[in-house]
Amino acid sequence: MGSPVAFSAAGAGASAVQGGGGGARPKLEHAYLELRTPPPGGSLTPGAPCGRIGFQFNPKELSLTKAAAWQRTPAKGAKSAGPPEYQGPQPSKLTVEMFFDASDTQDTSVVTAVEKLFACCVPTSETRQQQRASPPWVVFHWGGLTGFPGYVSQVQAKYTLFTTSGVPIRAVCQVTMEEITGETPGQNPTSGALHARRVHRVRAGDTLALLAWREYGDPAAWRTIAEANGIDDPMRLPEGRELLLPAPDELGRGEGGGDGHDGGR
Repeated sequence: MGSPVAFSAAGAGASAVQGGGGGARPKLEHAYLELRTPPPGGSLTPGAPCGRIGFQFNPKELSLTKAAAWQRTPAKGAKSAGPPEYQGPQPSKLTVEMFFDASDTQDTSVVTAVEKLFACCVPTSETRQQQRASPPWVVFHWGGLTGFPGYVSQVQAKYTLFTTSGVPIRAVCQVTMEEITGETPGQNPTSGALHARRVHRVRAGDTLALLAWREYGDPAAWRTIAEANGIDDPMRLPEGRELLLPAPDELGRGEGGGDGHDGGR
């Protein structure tokens, strides 16, 4: 009962780019997979960013699948099947193709990139030491387009070009990410768990509470911005840093609370 949805690169790129006003030329935004530290104690809130895997070339399309679980109980001796009973939503799945090419340099960068993807399916050394093995969590980003917190469930890599000495210099990788938290409050069920977030570059005088007030009319929403960007210290906002501002329908996913003046100032 899955419902796959494909997003073309042209449409996604247009919504992700935050260009200047007027006839300014749009800025090229490269997609990347943000690696997050697995949260301790079984929490469903991802930890701080711990790395990223960049796309050498932006994807041509994204494939999203959302499914629901239903159960039909057969009745003995009945002439027809009974009505199905809704059991709940299944986690969203995002599949994207990553293309790597080092034919101009003929170095080992393609092998390195593929090994980084494979490492997303292996528990981190920190979680193994804590006897709670978990691979890094991942979040897909492309400009203002942001995916759900999830894990890499499968990586298929195909090497298509080699040097004369047998070093792979071109690869096509199919990466499948699965949502960790399932359906979350405040999430638009028709969005396929992708949110078109706006990108803001930090200027002098910016605070999280001020940005939350400008964006949502509620300074208390600064926690949502902090969580979306892995900010541990809201008192320190480096000038020039790019922040992802979650869509308004994501505000219900944050922890909320507070008067908004204690963390953004």
